[in-house]
Amino acid sequence: MMRKIERENTGLLHAGQDLVVAGYAGLAGTVKLAEAKEEELSRWFSNGYMEEIAGCSRYLLREENGFWRDCGAAEWEPAGEGGILTAIWNLTGAYETGVEFYLRQIPIRQETVEVCERLELNPYRLYSQGCVLLTADNGGQLVRALAAKNIPAQVMGRVNKGIAREMIVQEGRGFLERPQPDEITKVIPGFFN
Repeated sequence: MMRKIERENTGLLHAGQDLVVAGYAGLAGTVKLAEAKEEELSRWFSNGYMEEIAGCSRYLLREENGFWRDCGAAEWEPAGEGGILTAIWNLTGAYETGVEFYLRQIPIRQETVEVCERLELNPYRLYSQGCVLLTADNGGQLVRALAAKNIPAQVMGRVNKGIAREMIVQEGRGFLERPQPDEITKVIPGFFN
């Protein structure tokens, strides 16, 4: 069942808009995991690489809602608990619309890939505060506007008619599953309490 939400930023979301991700999926969780599992991860990674992971917090976005509209976004959903896949589910659920997106087009830093591989976690379902899902009539233009402000962004799909949430992966197409518990809770139980 889709959820309806009310919020102040009632931008227009409609079929045909591009889906854009600003920031990096799973990065906030990566930083927290590196802190919590420093000893275990240090067996695989050098001290320098562990410091690099800790320094990734500088890439977390902290912009306010008005900022996204000024850059050309029609609507947005901050990613957080449950990762970027939960943000996609929530935004499409709020507007009762469908989406088609390429999983591999979602920006993820190599540090997140490495930590998630070692801890056997899904980076797309990992805590992603500081990452934002956006929609725009022209996603390329939005990406360029964000790049001018030194914000990494990527077009990763589009909003469709209907309610199907299609995910395109190397193996083909599938449907986005309902949100799952955040991956970080597998390693840090009670993280959100």
